[in-house]
Amino acid sequence: MRIREIKFEDNLQIESIIKSTFIELGLPLTGTAYEDIETTRMFESYQDKNAVYFVIEEGGIVKGGAGIKALLSGSLAICELQKMYFSLEIRGKGYAKQLLQVCLEAAKTMGYEQCYLETLSKLETAQKLYKQNHFEPLESPMGNTGHNSCGIWMLKTL
Repeated sequence: MRIREIKFEDNLQIESIIKSTFIELGLPLTGTAYEDIETTRMFESYQDKNAVYFVIEEGGIVKGGAGIKALLSGSLAICELQKMYFSLEIRGKGYAKQLLQVCLEAAKTMGYEQCYLETLSKLETAQKLYKQNHFEPLESPMGNTGHNSCGIWMLKTL
């Protein structure tokens, strides 16, 4: 397994992982990453100089991914951890922690001072990972992500 930046040819694989995770876990499809236009064109969506999306792949097969991008309608000093999803076969094996660290290091390198994220209350394992990595819960959302089904908001100082 290796972590690398997304390529154009990864689009269909990562879209499939993201959308199948929502179906598998019975997560809301509206007001989430499931319906984001970015989900259908991940490579193109992370080409800004202050954005990056990483995938975990093995032998050319994408197994998961996560990205960093400026928080929409937020401070330029705040990025958002976005679209962190993994195929069932690699969940629970420590790859989320590794990928999270890669994303946070990239955010620091890009000059961000804080990292924001949104998640769903049903994703308890993800919340545990975020708390272990010093993300603090917020009372309300930040920015304008359009993810009104996400009820958990967290922020970390980098």
